[in-house]
Amino acid sequence: MIYDREYFSKIIADKILKNENEIYEQFNSGNKISSFIIDELLPVEEATKIYNSFPKPEDMKVKKSLREYKFIDAQLNKHNKILEEITYAFHEKIVIDAISKTIKINGLIADEQLYAGGLSRMEKGQYLNPHLDNSHNKDRSLYRVLNLLYYVSPNRKIEDGGNLELWDEGPKKEQRTIYSKFNRLVVMITNRDSWHSVSKLEKGARCCISNYYFSEKPLTKEDYFHITSFRGFPNQYIRDKVLLLDIKLRMGLRKIFKKGIVDNSHVYKK
Repeated sequence: MIYDREYFSKIIADKILKNENEIYEQFNSGNKISSFIIDELLPVEEATKIYNSFPKPEDMKVKKSLREYKFIDAQLNKHNKILEEITYAFHEKIVIDAISKTIKINGLIADEQLYAGGLSRMEKGQYLNPHLDNSHNKDRSLYRVLNLLYYVSPNRKIEDGGNLELWDEGPKKEQRTIYSKFNRLVVMITNRDSWHSVSKLEKGARCCISNYYFSEKPLTKEDYFHITSFRGFPNQYIRDKVLLLDIKLRMGLRKIFKKGIVDNSHVYKK
């Protein structure tokens, strides 16, 4: 069996189209942060193989600050080939077309550079604070519109932490928790109100394949721009104030330097 992107993409597209009505209903259920879930995305043996191929923490880049603490890597050619193939399976036309048809969003464009995407691994004690993803791609030419998260860590329980949290009413209200279940794909909208986070890991490792889709136009009527913006969790009063100041300062710099002053290394350099 050849586990390449063509093979994976056919399975994924077929799964989406077979669950088209349910996915549409999930995505349009009335939550402010539209999202849908597909369980058992791939055969168990293949999902397990992807997990077993994930790099160890020492072979990844660590991001640690008040905003986040996790391991990442977008340079996929350093690792087992299957990781690049499953990541780019979501870039195949049949997958993009299936998602577009199902949720009725046209003009979706996959990000070949994997800007802020690729591999993500979180271990005990790590976290991702409530945040908005950068509104645009690396060159600020396209709007970020969908976030695709494929979880591959087996035997996880919801109480183990590392779950996706969607803050439909903003980061000071109650969150909606989506369990980072093995072999589960979560797709969520990204816009200027799509606050989301990852709860602190209490046990084990949470491994995830991350992709973004972009569009030439925003999903809202108005144009907008924002940097990746972090807030504190509701019980983090001081951290929240510091992060609000951080947003203000970095947005001020972006008004002067349109593409930023630091080259973001979280991309796939081919």
